[in-house]
Amino acid sequence: MVLPLMPHATATWLVDNTGLAFDQIAEFCGLHILEVQAMADDTASTKYTGRDPVQAGELTTAEIEKGQNDPDYALVISKGPEQVRRTKGPRYTPVSKRQDKPDGIAWLLRNHPEVSDGQICKLIGTTRNTISAIRDRSHWNSAEIQPKDPVTLGLCPQRELDAVVAKAAKKAGVEAPPSVDSRLGQDKDAMIEQLHAERAKELSDAEAAYNAEAGEEVKEELTADNLFKKN
Repeated sequence: MVLPLMPHATATWLVDNTGLAFDQIAEFCGLHILEVQAMADDTASTKYTGRDPVQAGELTTAEIEKGQNDPDYALVISKGPEQVRRTKGPRYTPVSKRQDKPDGIAWLLRNHPEVSDGQICKLIGTTRNTISAIRDRSHWNSAEIQPKDPVTLGLCPQRELDAVVAKAAKKAGVEAPPSVDSRLGQDKDAMIEQLHAERAKELSDAEAAYNAEAGEEVKEELTADNLFKKN
């Protein structure tokens, strides 16, 4: 059975604006007749704002007139409510990740100023007001915001970030930087230098240990020779 999109609100409107019988309204809206009676008597626990089914395209004026002229007539809905599928708007972010959004936004504003606010909204799932507040440092938590790669934070996939950056760069007429693993970021050179330093230290320690061991062997040999000569 197809019902109006908002059955209770529709029933409220029909009670207030038509002469339909309560059982007709109840059947059309898929409600119990006692619920409709409570709406009419203004004793329902919840107050609903009426919703016009005629304006919504779910019921015609002619159909209402048929029902008013014949109390036994069952109203026929004109069409079922359209199933709205979400195809646009900001992405959903789990509650556990929402506290990281300001850090991801700050990273994008610092590293990719060519990306528009609208693109950031869709990529991370935020609002233009939040972006503006972070940009001009009027955000309530500005002191604690640390720019961090949104991919590393788990706010968006690397592929989507690269696509957004490339699109923004093309629109701005600038050459997009080559795609790299953003998790390395500016620390790549520092990491390489650290590895080199650690390797050099390992070699130095090994050489020192070898020299120390060789020195002990020489010392022991000299001591033995001296003792042999004395004997």
